[in-house]
Amino acid sequence: MSDSLRSRGLTMTVLTSVAAVAVALLVGAIFILLSQQNPVTAYKALLEGAFGSRRAIGETLAASTPYIFGGLAFAVAYRAGLFNIGIEGQMVMGGLAAGVFAAWNLDLPRVLYIPCALLVAAVAGGIWGAIAGALKAVSGAHEVITTIMLNYLAFQVLSYTLLRTEGWLPVNPQLQATKPSSPDARLPNILSGTRLHAGLLLGLLMALLVWYLLFRTTFGYRLRTVGLSKGAAAYAGMRWGATITIAMFISGALGGLGGASETLGLLGQQYNAPQGYGFASIAVGLVGRNNPFGVVLAALLFGTLRSGSTAMQNQAGTSKELVLVLQGLVILAFAALAASGRVQSWWAKRRGQRFDEGTDTVGVEPGVAPEL
Repeated sequence: MSDSLRSRGLTMTVLTSVAAVAVALLVGAIFILLSQQNPVTAYKALLEGAFGSRRAIGETLAASTPYIFGGLAFAVAYRAGLFNIGIEGQMVMGGLAAGVFAAWNLDLPRVLYIPCALLVAAVAGGIWGAIAGALKAVSGAHEVITTIMLNYLAFQVLSYTLLRTEGWLPVNPQLQATKPSSPDARLPNILSGTRLHAGLLLGLLMALLVWYLLFRTTFGYRLRTVGLSKGAAAYAGMRWGATITIAMFISGALGGLGGASETLGLLGQQYNAPQGYGFASIAVGLVGRNNPFGVVLAALLFGTLRSGSTAMQNQAGTSKELVLVLQGLVILAFAALAASGRVQSWWAKRRGQRFDEGTDTVGVEPGVAPEL
């Protein structure tokens, strides 16, 4: 593909994404009007609540951080032809593993404590994702069904661990949480006066690594080939089952890191209450077109909506539940634009077929000899 075509495709992708967000905000304004509120005032409050001060910016970036990990987790699985609905469970397992590990006072220096806690979280989330991948590879069980079931199992494991393992694990059943993490295991704050932590930097690093993995490595090529066509991958000698299992492990590991970023960076311990980022991360991946850099921008959008919703309710009197409506409208707008593009492609192909059927030679009118 030439640089001009690649640049044109990138420009069209950016323009369609901006158009989808604009349409969602416009339709959201109609809902605000129907609730007898001023959409201009509501959106102004939303932006001020998200970016109006140093603290607001920190909260917005902190809210965007788990979306980055979750969106990347979904993107990796989707590129392999899988629809990972189990990101919430993978985040729970990663957050729980990191919370338990960090609550043990192991007297490790911070330079080792934090990487070890993150590694434990990544492995826990990765194993939870790989289970679904292996089941699909071995028995053909659909990943949507298995990941949904694994979500509920993860919630039960979380509840049982926090309520029933006191004495041999560092948990507090009365608080329904792990004990507070060791200070040396906490992700450091990177913006004074806010709750923004180093998990954001880790998320951006993961986006860069995922991009490199998908588009600059042999495994990434194999993963994308499997996602596009299982038959073509098998014909080329690629091990389909192993590839999707590894892809789901990587996806789950990213989800586990997202859970750990909340536990070690924002909360300081794992509570018996999933944050709900995993399900929204599916939308982040779709809105980001399953491109790592697009996922980062989509995560910032969803983080802005989440962070600014409280100010929108307090200052403009608009229900913060409208943010959920806006998220749904963004997804619908992107789906509508994608469907429109497919319809246009199908119609152009149909017109091309009809033209070819009316010619003796492709691209040459009947009775006219082609130039030699």
